[in-house]
Amino acid sequence: MKILLVDDTKTERLIISAYLEKLGHTTICAENGHQAIELFKSESPDLVLMDVIMPEMDGHEAARCLRKDERDWVPIIFLSGRVAAEDIVAGIEAGGDDYLTKPVNFTVLGAKMTAMQRIAKMRHKLILLSSELESANSELKKLVNIDGLTGLANRRYLDKYLRVEVARSMRNKQMLSVILCDVDFFKKYNDTYGHLKGDDCLKDVAKAMETACKRTTDLVARYGGEEFAVVLPDTSGENAVMLADSMRQAIEDLNEEHSASDLGKVTISMGVYCSLPQNKGASENMLQKADEALYQAKQGGRNRVELSKDA
Repeated sequence: MKILLVDDTKTERLIISAYLEKLGHTTICAENGHQAIELFKSESPDLVLMDVIMPEMDGHEAARCLRKDERDWVPIIFLSGRVAAEDIVAGIEAGGDDYLTKPVNFTVLGAKMTAMQRIAKMRHKLILLSSELESANSELKKLVNIDGLTGLANRRYLDKYLRVEVARSMRNKQMLSVILCDVDFFKKYNDTYGHLKGDDCLKDVAKAMETACKRTTDLVARYGGEEFAVVLPDTSGENAVMLADSMRQAIEDLNEEHSASDLGKVTISMGVYCSLPQNKGASENMLQKADEALYQAKQGGRNRVELSKDA
């Protein structure tokens, strides 16, 4: 183990640390409570052996400071010549876990170290398990918000993100733009090339759209089926249309064959809506307006962008 030994007497530190190192442990020494706190933070020991009576800051006060951080529990054993019942109770209440009387009996100290080493091993296992669980939970949270096919944000996350951005736009009085787009003649694409090829097509479209978005605040999401949505905070209608058209062009430049389309390749139609939201429930209205603009783009011949905005 790595053991933090805290004692104001140099001779005690030398004798005890020599014995601990003989047992195979590494010792870090401090002369008082203040040093103990700093070394505890920087060295992350497995165990603290601490004298109770010290100048500047005694062992009880130092232990109370160490116990303020409840995220990482490390055993504390007090060393003291005071062995009355009330002294032991005071040590436990200050945050100590065990007591060794001075002068230290090295046979007892060795036995205590064996017991503490078992605890240290279990503590490391628990820390590792906790880290693995935290990582697994983080991955699960990501999966809940990600579309399994395209890797984009899913509809659930889109709705949540749009509500947040509506509230932010209201607070900062900034324009908010939404894009809805649809792969042209996608049903015919599936009928012609099969659903597996259709899935590949959606992945390519998703990747091209995501690449076109340069800001981290812009969100590209799968809206459902062959539809995608883009949320653009602090973006005017004019700039949203420019981005939408660059996405449209990027899809066209893929030159993916679509023999059932009038254009002979995969294209998308896009509807853009820009607004300064007036209430927190504006997200549904924004998606509806963008959908109406998308309908106009399809009616206008597809592979185009249409803008709708508040008067």
